[in-house]
Order: sequence, then structure tokens, then C-alpha cells
Amino acid sequence: MRAIISVSDKTGVTEFAARLSKLGFEIYSTGGTKKSLADAKVPVHGVSDITGFPEILDGRVKTLHPMVHGGLLARRDLPAHMKELKANKIEPIDMVVVNLYPFVQTVAKEGVTLADALENIDIGGPTMIRAAAKNFPSVIVVVDPADYAVVLEKLAKGGLDQAERKRLAQKAFQHVAAYDTAISQYLRQDMPGFLDVMTFAMKKRQELRYGENPHQSAAFYSEMTVAKNQNTGITWAKQLGGKELSFNNILDADAAWGVVTDYAAPTVAIIKHTNSCGLASHDDIAEAYRRAYSGDTAAAYGGIVAANRKVTMAMAEALRPVFYEIIIAPEYEADALAMMQQKKKDLRILQAELPPGYGKAETPYLDIRKVRGGFLVQNSDSVPESDVKVNVVSKRQPTKAELSDLLFAWRAVKHIKSNAIVLAKDKTIVGMGAGQPSRIVSTQIAREKAGDKAKDSVLASDAMFPFPDVVEAAAEAGVTAIIQPGGSIRDEDSIKTADKYNMALIFTGERHFRH
Repeated sequence: MRAIISVSDKTGVTEFAARLSKLGFEIYSTGGTKKSLADAKVPVHGVSDITGFPEILDGRVKTLHPMVHGGLLARRDLPAHMKELKANKIEPIDMVVVNLYPFVQTVAKEGVTLADALENIDIGGPTMIRAAAKNFPSVIVVVDPADYAVVLEKLAKGGLDQAERKRLAQKAFQHVAAYDTAISQYLRQDMPGFLDVMTFAMKKRQELRYGENPHQSAAFYSEMTVAKNQNTGITWAKQLGGKELSFNNILDADAAWGVVTDYAAPTVAIIKHTNSCGLASHDDIAEAYRRAYSGDTAAAYGGIVAANRKVTMAMAEALRPVFYEIIIAPEYEADALAMMQQKKKDLRILQAELPPGYGKAETPYLDIRKVRGGFLVQNSDSVPESDVKVNVVSKRQPTKAELSDLLFAWRAVKHIKSNAIVLAKDKTIVGMGAGQPSRIVSTQIAREKAGDKAKDSVLASDAMFPFPDVVEAAAEAGVTAIIQPGGSIRDEDSIKTADKYNMALIFTGERHFRH
């Protein structure tokens, strides 16, 4: 029996090869892998001993040869194939152990040139993997060091059955597919628009206890991407305490982190079902939390807390009496972390890296939604704070305090399910209506939530007003200023109503639907 071993990830490979040798395999290898095996005293031959041809072109051509691929692709159950091997003096190859150059890690480094990237594109490796996987009933293909132990165990007991060979082949094709996807991603980075054909590769981070509901199974995957500095946010957060994350926890935590990292100022969000039931900005992060909590103390129970600044002891003490599922922040004071770990043992404590360019502009990304049988792909709704267009269409100009609250509310409403209405005062959400099929109903819910706090607040709407009823309802509640996209054929009715009540009205020319 013969095996070709040529791996980038050398974890456990010398021990694996040594065991294979004891099981009767002749080991053939190339380059750095061959040296590692030889240094470990594993009997090993060069692939050139199979091909009868030296490595050429700085190692670019080593295994691309009929003596290799004939030995891999010949079907053992076809006499004609075996006769042809014999006629050409080709020996069968029974195992391929190959994993590919770390292309993603290489091109994600700073200063990597196109020439560097091209040199890290493996050709012979994927070709051998595909050949072996195509012929998996006869050839064992191993691309993951995690499979070494099970392969050795089954070989020692007489060999791998068809089901196990098929599993390894599927894994091999997926390994190559993910690798090719990374190369395609790298080459398309400066290409505008949406490609006619596009693939994504994902790697499982963990199995989840269940999905949205206990009868649904679920897992959490991370995107394998060549984009630089993208290992941020919930996917790569470190868990510092608490129970295992659930499917809904991850969704809500991602929403919470998306809200607070959209603000440059110190900000705390409290999220329930991906919507902000509490949100506030303040120079003191503990005060920001207290104000966010005051927005809806009932809904906050069992919610997710996110902060875009270090969690201080004062903030940790303030949130201690309330039951929360998760807290997420970029940093924690040591005593605050220790207190939460000790006193709130079920609280999932996450530490996430702030996104690239934080405080200046959000890094755009592709927003992908699954529908039955397909995907919807769009550019992310990433609008820097400095790019918001303020077009005052009312007779009265907003005061400085109103404008500050309007801009705060405008960012807040972007993260709430449409139809979305936000009432805010002192950079704090005091009332919110979300996900209603009617905008006026969302407004009524926001008014009800705000109660007396609606007086002297401002209102933000994620989309235009088809009728002036929202302006009327806002005026009745004591709202003094409104920000909305505009663009309705009845805009003039809303403007006249705002002027009637001496309200300031701003059009931004940009909506923020979030379905």
C-alpha cells in the first residue's frame, strides 16, 4: 500500500505517518513535509521516486504526472483500468493526505502583494485531493488532522468501510471548495457590483443547544474570508463567563453590537428580539446604561446589554439587580468582570473587538438574507454619522439640543424593525414602536411606551410619512421635532402640519428600512 503525504498544517503528521508505516504503507512526500518526516525518522520517499521526474519550476510542478494521477484514478474494480496501469508500469496509490496552503491567513496579512498571493495558490494539492476523492471507494483521502486517529483505528481493524470513505471524500471536496472560494474572494476585492456567480465558505464554530425553538437543531458558522481585520464582532467574541450561547442569544447579541458600534459616542443598548428597547449615549458609560434602562424597564428584563466602551465597576453595579442574558463590550475593568463572574454566574459575558475604522466609518459588508431556494444580497446600510444630510423643511429651525437628539434618534431608528418609530430625549430612547404594518400604529406604541417622557422629545421615522397623521400624533404627545426621509407625494401636508404646531421637521432623503 502506498500513501502520498504533503500537508501545510503539520499537526500530528509525523505520528500519523509513523503509524501508517508500521501498518505497511510506503510513504511518499514532497518539500517541507518530506523533511519533517525524515527528521522524525519516518521512512519516506520523494514523489519523484514515483514520477521518475524531478520537481521543476521552483516546486510548482511535483505531482502533476500520470504516474501519480493514474495511480489515484484507476478503478480497482475495472480489469481494463488495472491492465492499463500494469501496461504503463503504474502502481496504485491507496491514500492521499493533503491539506492546502493557508491562503486566507496569508493574504489577510498587511503588505501582501498580488505576486505573494499567486505563489500561495496550490495547484498540485487540490488536484490530488480531487482525484482521490473522486475515486474514494479505492483511495482514502484525508485533509483534516482531526481525522488521523479514526483512520488509524479503522485501518488497524481491517480498513475503512464505504460510509467512512465517503465522509472523508465529502470533507475533501469541501476543503477544496472553500480554498477556491477564498482565492475568488481575493481576486474580486476591487471588482464593483455583484458577480454573476458567487460562493461563500463557512466554518462551523460550534453546535448550538437548539435553534429559535427547542425542536429545531442549529449550529453557528463563521465566514471564511480574505478581508483584512474582519475577525470582529459576535462571531469572534471571547466568552468570559456564563452559560453556553443559544441561537437567539447570538442573533440578539449581534444586533446589540451592531447598534452600539454605529455610535462614536459612549453608548449602551439594551436589546430584545433584535430591537432596541433601551438606548442612550452619555460621556459616562454607567450613566449611559442607567438612561438606556430607564427607556423600558419592563422590556429590559432578560435582554442583551451592549456597550461600546469599557464596562466600569459603576456600570456593573448598576446592572447587577436586573436579569440579563448577555453583556457584550470591548473591555471590562478587572473588578467589574470579577464581580459579574461571581455574582451573576448565568450571565454570558462577551468581549468583542471593535470593528475596523470604528468611530470614523463602519466598514461596509455584504448583507445576505436566506429565502427558500435562494439568497438576497445587498450592500450593508453603512452610513457614517458625518454623511447624514440635514434638510430643514419647516419654518422653525431645530435648536442645538433638538438637532443632537434628532441625529441620535436617526441612528437608533436604523436598527429597529420597520415600520420603526423612535422617541428620544437627552440622547436616550424614551419610546419605540417596531415591526408594525402601519406607521401610525408604531407611533401610538412609541407614545404609549414613552408616557409623560414624550413631552419635549424628538421623533425619528425610518421611512417617509404617507399621511400627516404621524405628525399630528407626535404633536399631541408633546414632540417638538421630527426627522424622516421625506419623499412622499404628500410631504407638503406633513410640512404644513409641522408648521401648524411650530415643530421642526428635517428630511434626510435617505430611508432605513430593516425588515
